[in-house]
Amino acid sequence: MIRNRNAIRLLCLLYLLVHPAINANLEAQTIIGQRNDSVSHPLIRHQLGFDIRPGYIVSTHSFLQGDNAQQKKIDQSLSFHFKYAFRFSKESNLGRLFPHTYQGIGISYHTFFSPAELGNPVSVYAFQGSRIAQLSPRLSFDYEWNFGASFGWKKYDELSNPQNVLIGSKINAYINLGFLLNWQVHKYWKLAAGVDLTHFSNGNTHYPNGGLNVIGGRIGIVRTLGVDEGLGPITPGRLFIKPHVSYDLVVYGATRKRGLIGDDVSSMIPGSFGVAGINFAPMYNFNNYFRAGLSADAQYDESANLKEYRVGEYYSGDLKFHRPPFREQFSVGLSLRAELVMPVFSINVGVGRNLIYSGDDTKGFYQVLALKTYVTRHLFLHVGYQLSKFKDPNNLMLGLGYRFHDKR
Repeated sequence: MIRNRNAIRLLCLLYLLVHPAINANLEAQTIIGQRNDSVSHPLIRHQLGFDIRPGYIVSTHSFLQGDNAQQKKIDQSLSFHFKYAFRFSKESNLGRLFPHTYQGIGISYHTFFSPAELGNPVSVYAFQGSRIAQLSPRLSFDYEWNFGASFGWKKYDELSNPQNVLIGSKINAYINLGFLLNWQVHKYWKLAAGVDLTHFSNGNTHYPNGGLNVIGGRIGIVRTLGVDEGLGPITPGRLFIKPHVSYDLVVYGATRKRGLIGDDVSSMIPGSFGVAGINFAPMYNFNNYFRAGLSADAQYDESANLKEYRVGEYYSGDLKFHRPPFREQFSVGLSLRAELVMPVFSINVGVGRNLIYSGDDTKGFYQVLALKTYVTRHLFLHVGYQLSKFKDPNNLMLGLGYRFHDKR
């Protein structure tokens, strides 16, 4: 029952991420108005794509190096991707702001050639890409990211799968970033080839959470439905925003697992712990694609600084704790934020340090990576992840945000 609820939550989250994209043709009218749009031109252009992505699994644990049931290295992966995407027409306002950007939804099948211990998961994801540089009239250098959920993993089990200490959940996040050459071979067809990085993990919601990392290549083909706008020069009348300051307010929550190391013994604390936080970030909008600023970040972590409040020894089979004081589980920090801005989605990264804290767990630096999905012009979904001290997985950040004084 718990597994089913987790699957339903992730599917609902993915639906909330991609639903605004499916209806983004309406956003083209609401974000900056209908001026200069014409009923003689469709607002969006549709395309279908297929990718093959072979990869090399980064060896991060002895399990991958041969300490597994097969007694051999697990270092190869292969995945097949089918994708639907759309681009805003260059006659639309969003097309004039972001003339080379596409976004959509995809589904993929992955194999790591170890189905008994890792499984052959299927991923469902949102994705977006755009041009980095125009190399010739028919060739461009692009990027593309994928973000979603992967289902069907063979997770760690102390009896049936005891050596797989990397994957602790049947459902894991799927994150991918690729760089590719895009060649327009025909007005309806494109070939794409490049390299990419992939990460699978459960966001510290289950243990173990070693995760799986893949470095690979990709080759694919894209078929545009209807008239293609090609790789030629941008049409006249492109829109540019005026630089200005906007303000993002984000409220989030999540659950996390917690392990402790003490008396030379590693122990898993039973159950899950709640996390809640709020961010307020004044951001300067430099141009169509980039904004940056400072963020004031407050977070309460129910699992923070439990170590000093344990009852009994670490090797006890039933770890118990007194609840630490609120001040030892609450922290306030300041972070530098930068954000890549695109239609429907924005990607936010940050590096910060806690300034108000008590205890080792909330001391020091933290890092944030977040995806914002616009539901309306000002309201967005926030799906993020926080690291601690540049190395330790901390917690998910699932919430809602609102942007004030947005002049885009």
